[in-house]
Amino acid sequence: MKIDLTDTTASKINKALVKGRRAIGTPAVGMVLTLVVVTDEENAYDALKAANDAAHEHPSRTLVVIKRVSRSSRNRTQSRLDAEVRVGADAGSGETVVLRLYGEVSDHAQSVVLPLLLPDAPVVVWWSVDAPRDPANDPLGALSQRRVTDSYAAEKPVDELRSRAESYEPGDTDLAWARITPWRSMLAAALDQVSSEIVSAEVAGEESNPSVELLAMWLADRLHVHVRRAVSAGPGLTQVRLETTGGPITLHRSDGAMATLALPGQPDRAVALKRRETSELLAEELRRLDPDDTYASALRFGVDRLGGIQSAAERAEAAAAAQPTPALPVRAVSDTAPASAPASSGTASASSEQGDADRPTPAKMPPVKKADPQ
Repeated sequence: MKIDLTDTTASKINKALVKGRRAIGTPAVGMVLTLVVVTDEENAYDALKAANDAAHEHPSRTLVVIKRVSRSSRNRTQSRLDAEVRVGADAGSGETVVLRLYGEVSDHAQSVVLPLLLPDAPVVVWWSVDAPRDPANDPLGALSQRRVTDSYAAEKPVDELRSRAESYEPGDTDLAWARITPWRSMLAAALDQVSSEIVSAEVAGEESNPSVELLAMWLADRLHVHVRRAVSAGPGLTQVRLETTGGPITLHRSDGAMATLALPGQPDRAVALKRRETSELLAEELRRLDPDDTYASALRFGVDRLGGIQSAAERAEAAAAAQPTPALPVRAVSDTAPASAPASSGTASASSEQGDADRPTPAKMPPVKKADPQ
């Protein structure tokens, strides 16, 4: 059932929700949380579909906030709120309210959303695009216990990760982190099967993919070893290689669906490692409302060391200038801060050579022994 409301108020929207529930014969409210989706008109359909699919696992009241900018400067000062109320089969397993804010009311979205929140139920805010620099202090983010962003949707994902680290507050999370959950689980299970010392690691994936960056930072943070970030053609994450005293551990995925796990002294095995839809990632984040300390630790560990990978254009320019360019550019991610640079000679070439010399090598990184199983 759908109910369209034009130039309405929050009070009228609540009355429409009650009317819709009575019309379909379910007057009771059976939702477990309120999911606030902040998006734009271009991405509204995909965001709403993902939220409705996630609601099959977590029945919720979904409030979709779309800020509309009027083309005419005269209309930009005129406030208006339009709403589309969906209940029953049109809203999946919960209730959906699509809010379109015009004029000055778009600057006060929290005043519209607050009366529509379910009483005594947790609130989760998800920015599908254009997340604020500080989600916890955003007017809508301040209403929630959990704040979900997506660095992959940003124009500069690496800079977005840096912003997430600088403004992190307990309750923040990112869908780029949820994307590597199967990888982290697979690698943790693989390490339980070996007793060798881990010497170094390498993570390969698409350039400017935040999930690849987060996985590299997580490994460096947890293993305390030298981690290299390599660039590949993708899709997404393609390979993790852990060098141990007993031989390499490799998890390689080339097609975005199936991966090959290779352990020292064991036959290679095929494992399912499919790239997941946004609805699955969102459903995973809705399963927990407590702070994710592991995400916070990984995010803060390497954010100040991000960068250093040359883009394709930069590599082409370097080749044209007859400068040696590695076939697979890598960046070191270590658990120690880089040494302070000596005085510059005043030339660009000296600065470049000096930066390479200051990078720690695997030999400088102390190996970490796995704890013997009790």
